[in-house]
Amino acid sequence: MGKKKIKSPRWVVPQGMQPTDMDLRILEWQAKGKLVPTRNLVRTQGQIEGIRKAGALNTAVLDAVAEMVAEGISTLDIDRTVYEYTTAHGGIPAPLHYEGFPASCCTSINDVVCHGIPCEEDILEEGDIVNVDCTTILDGYYADASRMFVIGKTTPERQRLVDVAWECLKIGERVCAEPYVFVGDIGNAIAGHAHSCGMTVVRDLCGHGVGVDFHEDPEVVHYGRKGTGMLLVPGMTFTIEPMINAGDWYVCGDEEDETEWIVLTEDGSDSAQWEHTYLMTDNGVEILTH
Repeated sequence: MGKKKIKSPRWVVPQGMQPTDMDLRILEWQAKGKLVPTRNLVRTQGQIEGIRKAGALNTAVLDAVAEMVAEGISTLDIDRTVYEYTTAHGGIPAPLHYEGFPASCCTSINDVVCHGIPCEEDILEEGDIVNVDCTTILDGYYADASRMFVIGKTTPERQRLVDVAWECLKIGERVCAEPYVFVGDIGNAIAGHAHSCGMTVVRDLCGHGVGVDFHEDPEVVHYGRKGTGMLLVPGMTFTIEPMINAGDWYVCGDEEDETEWIVLTEDGSDSAQWEHTYLMTDNGVEILTH
């Protein structure tokens, strides 16, 4: 019989350094068996400034989309706006060519949950709801956000879905009003609100760490139990991006999509999503994208 493998601790105080108050708090949770971050997930001040600048550009890109999105335009028009604005201001659209994705942003209409691919044939119509999801790279740093747009006058049901998705984002944000909360605390609060409104939370996709790379730890699920998932400590950057369905939470791929990126609601119901990038600070989260 071999020796039992001892799992290395995720959080270690560097040799010769006195533990800070943050070290002590993290080590206390680690001793209780909770999932804590590794040190590389806590950003340096220089990294934070870089991510903050990327967030400002990402917000400006979505502002440019907001000025042009309207009935009669194609989602390819949106994609061109994202590409042209981003590159004109020194940035790079992170989705473009990422693992084969063919566009600079995701445009997800009505029953498309996420990863909708812009194309000339998708013309926005009165009553549509569309999510535009952008990730911007600036000087090597990443920021990620998405917004919902309502085209003209929509149905009360679709408007309510868009509103509840926004409320879910803000509820998740309020959970992070102070540091040392768990990802499961966010998901528990979001799912509770969505379910109370007769809607569901997609479980197959989640938020994530972001900043130094496109997708990092932790996985930020939008359902679950309090006290589970990773501990969120000052210096971490991550997204909250609940995908809320009007019907069941189950999703599927689009059989006509050769890229295998597009995600649909399995029952054909509508879906809505909002997303921000956040920095956890000593005083709770700072919103880095809008």
